[in-house]
Amino acid sequence: MKTTVLKLAGSNDFFLQESFKTLRTNIQFCGPEIRVVAVTSCHENEGKTVVSLNLAKSFAELGKKVLVVDADMRKSVIAGRHTSVKGPAGLSEVLSGLEQVTECVYETQIPGLHLMFSGQYPPNPVELLGGSYFARLLRNARESYDYVIVDTPPLGLVIDAAVIAPQCDGVMMVMANDAVRVRQAQEVVAQLEKSGAKLLGVVRNNVSGKSNPYGKPYGKAYGKAYKAYR
Repeated sequence: MKTTVLKLAGSNDFFLQESFKTLRTNIQFCGPEIRVVAVTSCHENEGKTVVSLNLAKSFAELGKKVLVVDADMRKSVIAGRHTSVKGPAGLSEVLSGLEQVTECVYETQIPGLHLMFSGQYPPNPVELLGGSYFARLLRNARESYDYVIVDTPPLGLVIDAAVIAPQCDGVMMVMANDAVRVRQAQEVVAQLEKSGAKLLGVVRNNVSGKSNPYGKPYGKAYGKAYKAYR
């Protein structure tokens, strides 16, 4: 298996890591059947990828075997921003039949944590993600890993997450504090519900250090869909 070093800012920040432990615990309380989790947001730059990677790291620190699947094939930042791997083959090549899964999974320096990069930008990402190969990939990953975290594109921009989420056990939304309007969040929630996805809750990001930044509902305005994190 290929290897890479995962670069995560805040790894030595006690309060930040405690927040991810809280988030990890909240997901565990959603039930033992919740093992494949999609992560999305309304917009770009809300921190969903950082949340995905840190959540995976937190599960791995429990001794769990975890796979992060970078399903943001349109504008991925994991390889370029969080590792030193250049132009790796990944999900798009696997779903196109150009590469085997075993050639596209990377072991990290964190025991038990593996990555599959997004690969090259394909002309038909929605068709690939909605096809039988992706569903089979998730089924096989479930058999090999305790948890699978699927990082998806922002649902407020493209439809990909609504295609991915129903194939997962649940979906989690990341919202940057004070960056998303109520109407925008409601539209994303409605799209997820329309697709048949199970909405687990919301992660508030970029909040002040005086409040608990993870594992809390964004507000009552979004209704009972977020009760899993109360």
